[in-house]
Amino acid sequence: MKQKGKLVWLLFIHISITNISLQIFAQEKPTVKLGGALRFQYNYSNWKEDNKNKGGDFAYDVFRLNANVVYKKLQLNAEYRFYPTSSGGGMLKSGWVGYHFNKSHQFQVGLTEVPFGILPYTSNNFFFNINYYLGLEDDSDMGLKYVYQKGKWNISLAFFKNSDLLDYSENKEISDSRYAYDIAGRNKEANQFNARITYNWGTIWKQQLGVSGMTGGLYNLDTKRMGEHKAFASHYTIDYKHWNFKAQYTYYKISPQNKDGDNNTIVSVTAYGAPYNIASEADTYSASLSYTLPIHKGILDEIQFYNDFSMIDKREADFNDSFQNITGCMLSMGPIYTYIDYALGRNHAWLGNEWSDAFAQGVTSKKWHTRFNVNIGYYF
Repeated sequence: MKQKGKLVWLLFIHISITNISLQIFAQEKPTVKLGGALRFQYNYSNWKEDNKNKGGDFAYDVFRLNANVVYKKLQLNAEYRFYPTSSGGGMLKSGWVGYHFNKSHQFQVGLTEVPFGILPYTSNNFFFNINYYLGLEDDSDMGLKYVYQKGKWNISLAFFKNSDLLDYSENKEISDSRYAYDIAGRNKEANQFNARITYNWGTIWKQQLGVSGMTGGLYNLDTKRMGEHKAFASHYTIDYKHWNFKAQYTYYKISPQNKDGDNNTIVSVTAYGAPYNIASEADTYSASLSYTLPIHKGILDEIQFYNDFSMIDKREADFNDSFQNITGCMLSMGPIYTYIDYALGRNHAWLGNEWSDAFAQGVTSKKWHTRFNVNIGYYF
């Protein structure tokens, strides 16, 4: 009987230890969330003769995968996108590892979002804001970032060693296969510092006021000398019931140390498989207004109406300024989001027949080009 009692106790202890071990192991398993999207797009561009003759084109836009993993105070966040080969093909949009000291303090390392201006972006439409095409919106670079958020204040401080690189080779220009625009050609971004501070207040009228600053080096592959690039922005946002308004002023200056004979008033930037030039110094202005109409009937949840305006005021006297205005709406139907946009552009690389220098010297013509665009995406 004593032996039987010992066996029972040993079995009980074994089961208890096993149960506790399983509970501890279960508690320490990471939380994994996977998602993504598949998007298609129809566009009708008035400057493309073949496009006009056919009545527009309907094509594959992008397939993307997202991963968010949390383990205790550690976090992994990544997004990879698969575009057509003509648009750069596959590319990592962002990917970083973070550590949460507590609810107010966070540290991130990797290809992380650059803290600059209105986040995540100023616009409501599919085409973003004109700052995006200059590399000043929705950009991620390789580096370290500290984020503080408590009460009404949000502060981000970051150091970026460089933009996202795909090749360590000497004298190698950056790849065109990237999601966000970075300085390209014979110059490379290096050792960039960013700071962003916002103050939020209000409950009915929810408002945010913010300032951002950026300064960094610009290494030239020909002269082996370090130039400079810098930017400053101030912004304001307000939400009232179904209304939202966002405005931002930005100044930037890019000062490369090019070899003799190169034009320092323009700089090459690249993304989506193809580079173009931009003015090396300019002011930009943007303003976006939207209204969200709840529907909740059938499959339609809501419609967001918007108008987003932005422009580049180039500092070079004989350069022609660039403009963009997008009027449209976004339909929300469960996991399906559809952007319907009427886009107008002047001296705009993506909205017109001048690609290489639209955002640089531009053309003297005051003609606006138009594009009717419908982007349909299923998010999972």
